[in-house]
Amino acid sequence: MPKKKELRIGLIGYGFMGRTHTNAYKRVNDFFPELKHRPVLKVVCARNEERLKAFAEQWGYESTETDWRKVIARDDIDAIDICTPNNMHAEIAIAAAKAGKMILCEKPLARTVAEAQPMVDAVEKAGVMNTVYYNYRRLPAVTLAKQLIDAGKLGKIFHYRANFLQDWTISPELPQGGEGLWRLDNDAAGSGVTGDLLAHCIDTAMWLNGGIKDVSAVTETFIKERVHTGSGKKQKVTIDDACIFHCHFSNGSLGVFESTRYARGHKALYTFEINGEHASIRWDLHDLNRLEYFDHRDASKERGWRSIHVTDGDHPYMDKWWVPGLSIGYEHSFVHQVADFIQCLEAGKPCSPTFMEAQETQKVCEAVLDSAKSRSWKDTGVVWK
Repeated sequence: MPKKKELRIGLIGYGFMGRTHTNAYKRVNDFFPELKHRPVLKVVCARNEERLKAFAEQWGYESTETDWRKVIARDDIDAIDICTPNNMHAEIAIAAAKAGKMILCEKPLARTVAEAQPMVDAVEKAGVMNTVYYNYRRLPAVTLAKQLIDAGKLGKIFHYRANFLQDWTISPELPQGGEGLWRLDNDAAGSGVTGDLLAHCIDTAMWLNGGIKDVSAVTETFIKERVHTGSGKKQKVTIDDACIFHCHFSNGSLGVFESTRYARGHKALYTFEINGEHASIRWDLHDLNRLEYFDHRDASKERGWRSIHVTDGDHPYMDKWWVPGLSIGYEHSFVHQVADFIQCLEAGKPCSPTFMEAQETQKVCEAVLDSAKSRSWKDTGVVWK
């Protein structure tokens, strides 16, 4: 077997997403042996040197840096993986593109449309490979949903509904800001559940059902003040704790979306359902290997919801894993994204979602927040191919 070409990774950020991405780099060649490139964990970068060294040792990185600029300047790095808080995405990505590095960026692309646009411009000008980790696309059941829709199984789409519910910020004693809680700090995150959770729902929805034309939204911040870890003082909370919006899709269907961190009893309930003229499908992250399917064209005596256990070898990605009937998990979606990125690199084609596509999701997020603030319908300006 020919020796694989190295894809030398520089990871910036070692938190939750740093772990999921690193796991994908370590496993991808084990299960996708046909790939001609092999990720090499060259360097990981973060500010806390003690924890950084522990992370590098645990996960097998060859070296560490505390300044991301030094990572980008290194000649032995091919791809920059951005796993930082959202406020750092733009500066790092633009510098990486100018240096000719490939870029894999955690979602959302940036805090705002205005902040994201220079990122899109930079990668387009440099001509570098780029992708954004909207990983739920790569779960086999979600990809199967895409295949069924594209094959016309559902017919004309009428309704799309999705929610993403959590409960981890209910306590008023929880501070905002800092390494672990930057998602509660608007300066670092750009928004609350809209950019964190609904961005996933929006990306999946437009991938499955086409562009979102306009939105009408409501947001709420239930706890108005929290102690900020930076100042040690109570400060106004400016992120959205909850968001509900409805919308029109370009294909004429209607959408309803809800997200909150105040749904007691839910840690990560992400679901979607799509209703078409012939059939409907629904999916639940808590049972991620199943796709529910109803087809009205079945004989009336047999008509009903069926549960497709998406584990057979002819299901998306599943020929790479175990025998039929055995499930895979959340972490495998990242392995699939890295595999797709490398396959696209070798084929010389873009890896979706690109920065340009992720900017379309950013437009919807921003329109949602603008709509909630103005209490009016907002056009998104989305152009979704």
